[in-house]
Amino acid sequence: MDFDWNALLVKIGIGAIQIIAIWIAFLVIKGAANKIITRAFDRYSKRNDVSTGRAQTLQSLTKNIIGYVLIFIFFVTILQIFGIQVTAILAGAGIVGLAVGFGAQGLVSDIVTGFFILLEKQVDVGDYVTTGGFDGIVEEVGLRTTHIRGFDGTLHYVPNREISSVSNHSRGNMRALVDIGISYDDNIDEAIVIMQEVCDRLAAEDENIVEGPNVVGVQNLGDSDVVLRVLCKTKNMEQWGVERKIRKGIKEAFDRHGIDIPFPHQVFIEKKEQ
Repeated sequence: MDFDWNALLVKIGIGAIQIIAIWIAFLVIKGAANKIITRAFDRYSKRNDVSTGRAQTLQSLTKNIIGYVLIFIFFVTILQIFGIQVTAILAGAGIVGLAVGFGAQGLVSDIVTGFFILLEKQVDVGDYVTTGGFDGIVEEVGLRTTHIRGFDGTLHYVPNREISSVSNHSRGNMRALVDIGISYDDNIDEAIVIMQEVCDRLAAEDENIVEGPNVVGVQNLGDSDVVLRVLCKTKNMEQWGVERKIRKGIKEAFDRHGIDIPFPHQVFIEKKEQ
């Protein structure tokens, strides 16, 4: 009895068309679901006065869950197209469940850790954090991984089970710290007065400064300079910009008043032979 190749090709063609149709439906449903989720969380954040970072965190997590569910439904539907009994596979899963459980310990740990990170509000999207050996801005908190964008542009995928501790730099006001060195020949009191004048001017001009800046005094006696320290509190993520403005303002003021900011010198002594 000859094998009916035409029937096989027809069956394969129909199956391919069905898979393509299911894939298109998957993309359409996923896109529509993401739009609905985005709109729902926008309304939720406005009505309940939830922070933008928190709303984005819950939004990305919900999209993550919906994506996993749709992928599962997609593969189950494909198996049914090819006549594979999904119920039999699910029933047999109990037999190999122990082996799969040992292999999926990391996955389970990721999900459990991610759940508690979200429950305890340790991080939100947009926070500046240090964790898992990386520091940067949180872009996404998922069930398995947390995405952290480094300041050099690198995107780090940190498995949630590796987040044993989190340093969140985005909770509350931040501190700006500037150390400026002057020479031993300059008058310290005069330098402090000039620096404080610059700080007072910046405090009146820059809305990112919450408290200060104040010149706290002599911080260190270096090899070639006397180090004076300036401290102030700033809004979140604005401390670096404020520090740059303080340094620039003090340098310009020192130049006007003839106060030197020393730098290391090397002296070469040449010994002449007699």
